Amino acid sequence: MIFILSTRKRIGFFPNEKHTNEPGEAHYLMLPDEATSPDLNQHQLPQDAWVTALTNQATTGRHPDTHPLAQYKTGNILFFAHGYNNTQEEIVSRHKLLEKQLKQHGYTGTVVSFDWPCANYTLNYLEDRMDAYKSAIQLVTGGITPLATNQLHEKENQCDIDIHLLGHSTGAYVIREAFYQASKNRTLQRIHWNVSQICFIGGDIAQKSLTQCDNKSAPMFAQSSRITNYQSPYDSALKISNIKRAGLFPRCGRVGLPNDAPLNLVNVHCGDHWRLLTEPEENKAIGNWSHSWHFHCNHFMEDLAHTLKGDIDRHAIPTRECVNGELRLTVKTPVTISKKRLK
Repeated sequence: MIFILSTRKRIGFFPNEKHTNEPGEAHYLMLPDEATSPDLNQHQLPQDAWVTALTNQATTGRHPDTHPLAQYKTGNILFFAHGYNNTQEEIVSRHKLLEKQLKQHGYTGTVVSFDWPCANYTLNYLEDRMDAYKSAIQLVTGGITPLATNQLHEKENQCDIDIHLLGHSTGAYVIREAFYQASKNRTLQRIHWNVSQICFIGGDIAQKSLTQCDNKSAPMFAQSSRITNYQSPYDSALKISNIKRAGLFPRCGRVGLPNDAPLNLVNVHCGDHWRLLTEPEENKAIGNWSHSWHFHCNHFMEDLAHTLKGDIDRHAIPTRECVNGELRLTVKTPVTISKKRLK
C-alpha cells in the first residue's frame, strides 16, 4: 500500500471530491500499489485507521528477549517531503521508486509521502514556498506526533518504530520549518517526540541556516539523531532558486554545509559521482535531471539505506570515501541507468 499525508485543500463532495493546489487541512490517504495518483473518493481514511495500517505495514520484526523492550514491534517509517513544481502523479511515481530501491538495499519499513500543495510550473516558485510554509506544521501535528503518541502507550501497543525524514528541494525547507513551528506550540512540546535520521537531497534552504547558532534550525538540530545533507555543485535548479531569492543565500544542496554546522550534521559531496551518470531518455518523472537524479540512482539509494539504518558511522558507510577531509559519494565507473530501472 502507498501511504500519503496530504495538506492540499479539498473541494466538492463524494463522489466528486478533489484536491486543489492550495493549502488545507491534513488528511490521510492509503492507495493500492497499482495506483498512479490519489483519489479522495476512494483512498481517504480516518487518522486512527491510517496510523494503525501504517504501523502494521512498517512493522518488520520485534526486539529480542535480551532487549529492554523485548518483543516490542520494530521497523521504520520514512516521511518523504517532495519539492516544488510536483504533480501528484510525480509524487506517487517517486514514492514508488524510493520505496522499491531502498528495500532492495535492506531498508525495513515503509514510506509516507507528505503531499503539500504546489503548482506544476516553475514560475510559481514563490507561491509554492508560501504554501510549503503554511503546510509545514502539519507534518508534525498530522504525521509525526500521532505516531509518537501511539508509541507513548508502549505497554499497550508494544511499538518501537523509528521515524525518519527525507526532504527533496523545497521539502527540506518544509522539514526545517515544521520543527521550528512545532517548537512554538505548547501542546506539542508536552509530547515527547523526535526523529532518528533526517536527509536532504537538493536541499533548497540557505547554507547559513545550518550554522550551529541558527535559532530557527535549533529545534531540528535538537530533535534528530543525525542530519545528512547530500550536496552537488552541479544542481542547476538551485541556481534558479538563488536568482528568485536575489542571489543572496547559496543553498545547502548546491554548496554544502557551513563550517560551523552542529556535530550531528554531515555533508556528502555527490558531484563527482553525478558527472558520470548517464541521463535516461526523457521521462516526465525525472524533472530537472541535475536536481532529481537521486530517485534513479541505485548507488545513491544504497547510501541512503545505510544512512537510515544508522548502524554504521558516517565515515564508515561503504558507499562513501574521504577525500581531503571531505566525505564523498564514491564514484562508480561506468555508471548508466537503464530504462528498465525507471519502471
